[in-house]
Amino acid sequence: MNTRYLGAGLIAAAGIATWMAVRRSGAYSFRGKTVLITGASRGLGLVMAREFAREGARLVICGLDKSVLDRAREELEGRGAEVLAVPTDVSLREEVDMLLGAVKERFGDVDVLVNNAGRMDIGPLETMTDADFERSMAVHFWGPLHLMRAVLPGMRARGEGRIVNISSIGGILAVPHMVPYSASKFALAGLSEGMGAELAKDGVRVTTVYPGPMRTGSARNANFKGRHREEYAWFVLSDALPILSMSARRAARQIVEGCRRGEPRLVLSLPAKLCALAHGVAPSLTARALSRVARMLPTPDGPGTTSRKGYESRSALTDSPLTLLDDQAAEENHENLVPSFH
Repeated sequence: MNTRYLGAGLIAAAGIATWMAVRRSGAYSFRGKTVLITGASRGLGLVMAREFAREGARLVICGLDKSVLDRAREELEGRGAEVLAVPTDVSLREEVDMLLGAVKERFGDVDVLVNNAGRMDIGPLETMTDADFERSMAVHFWGPLHLMRAVLPGMRARGEGRIVNISSIGGILAVPHMVPYSASKFALAGLSEGMGAELAKDGVRVTTVYPGPMRTGSARNANFKGRHREEYAWFVLSDALPILSMSARRAARQIVEGCRRGEPRLVLSLPAKLCALAHGVAPSLTARALSRVARMLPTPDGPGTTSRKGYESRSALTDSPLTLLDDQAAEENHENLVPSFH
């Protein structure tokens, strides 16, 4: 009996040691590497840039607005990082090509690509237009695809590289009143996981990240339709309350570590993990539950499709202590800076 227990213990210990060795073998140093992060002028992208800067990486950051992007560059340079900042709309192929040309001229090949740029359109389905779906697909699917195809030849030639694609829990189960966002994040998830399976043989590790609600302050720059103040209220509260959301810094650290190890899949925050598990085990039950959630969300006053930013949709509820943590995150992560083109 004791011999059997001893044998089982030795087998378990060997298994754990093998698992840890495999994880260590996939570890990747970012020091001196060129890390390109899209959507890095604010929010989660900026927080990830800070973490990569701590690792000694050379940073390439891009975003839509030059003034906000310059603020991010100045901050990161103040932390000792070497930074190239290029205003870029990743939904436009010609701007992606210009971005990559600038990177090639300054740093050479991209070692790590983080597809983080995003847009959020929140509101009832009847307020969404074809253009909303097209814009979401352009930012969340076509932009990442073009960037991945562009950096892959260099990664394959070196026999190593890292790609991180920021999907969403909305890319695992469809979130009511966020259909364009969820649809495009589903598309990104399929693209990312499929490419990851095929690129592993070339030494290129692809990590697909599925964050849940996160305290970044990004709701202020999301787009709201229908009864926009009520839509903004439910959305920002889900991002602000500690039980439902996680801090952007903790999320960024987990993403950087997952990228270092080449983890294929990361689901961030306990609520997101529980939702993903429930959807995997009982998808029909989850769909019924989401349909009930949809009934509780604001109904539109009419057929209008006007969109307003979160910072235009504030109310007494969203300016209350309930959103204090998200307000602090917005200030820290430059989400309070209004882009010059608005």
